[in-house]
Amino acid sequence: MELVCPAGTPSALRSAVDAGAHAVYCGFADETNARNFPGLNFSPAEMTKGVRYAHDHGAKVLVAINTFPKAGTFEPWRKALAAAEEAQADAVILADMAVLDHAATHHPGLRLHLSVQAAANTPEAIGFYADTFNVKRVVLPRVLSVEEIAKLNKEIDVETEAFVFGGLCPMTEGRCSLSSYATGRSPNLSGVCSPPEHVEYVEEADGTAVRLAGFTIDRFGKDEAAGYPTLCKGCFVAGGKSTHLFEDPVSLNAAGLVGRLADAGVTALKIEGRQRGKGYVAEVVKTFRAVVDAIEAGGDPVKAEQLLAGLVEGGRQTSGAYRKQWR
Repeated sequence: MELVCPAGTPSALRSAVDAGAHAVYCGFADETNARNFPGLNFSPAEMTKGVRYAHDHGAKVLVAINTFPKAGTFEPWRKALAAAEEAQADAVILADMAVLDHAATHHPGLRLHLSVQAAANTPEAIGFYADTFNVKRVVLPRVLSVEEIAKLNKEIDVETEAFVFGGLCPMTEGRCSLSSYATGRSPNLSGVCSPPEHVEYVEEADGTAVRLAGFTIDRFGKDEAAGYPTLCKGCFVAGGKSTHLFEDPVSLNAAGLVGRLADAGVTALKIEGRQRGKGYVAEVVKTFRAVVDAIEAGGDPVKAEQLLAGLVEGGRQTSGAYRKQWR
């Protein structure tokens, strides 16, 4: 299986490649990609250098151009597609149908992958994108069990890519309005979920209050690790009870399921974390490469849950929807 790893900066790209990534994914420094944070991402010149470095070391580069243009603002997406092709990227990861159409029509040499932001999780939806735009791979939303993925793979003719580590989105990606409501900046249009300029940690007498755009989302005791404030992982009062309605502030770690995902026909394993530093990227990539190599060699799987426990959000990890343990 192909290990697809995050690269938010040129140095993170080199770290991921050096640690054993089969492929890295990255984006340009604008609103065309869904990790549009200050200080992250690539200029066209940096992308070209990054692709050259990856290719020189036997790795691929996939460019995420996976946000949705607003009416009358299509030019940045046109430029991003042209720049990705000029940089000799191995594939582009797209979500919007107009961007897909433009790529298929004007850049027929580009390999097209369907972003998780397109939220395609049925044979009919995936078949539409494959037949209409010649999409070769679909990144699956993090709401499917392993059994559902296995069944899906038997009914489609394209590759599938599944998330195995990092941030966990309990919504069907591409369909979330919660962060937009609070901050006025959309994950799908602006490329930012819970933008950091709206995040605030406030020390109180009994612990830490975590706020997003003035909304207090959660509180943590003095000895608890505070999670990043995304509304879907907030603690709310409903029905007279205070609880995490959607999902606890934890990180996805499906390392223990890599063998089952392989049996289910998954082509590629995706690690989330383009906003992370190169040290984090190197450690996670190295660990997952050991997991993949051990499974493909028929050996005992590496116990990555223990090895990566210190890198997960809030110090806790989950297999998420793969085992359907969500509330």
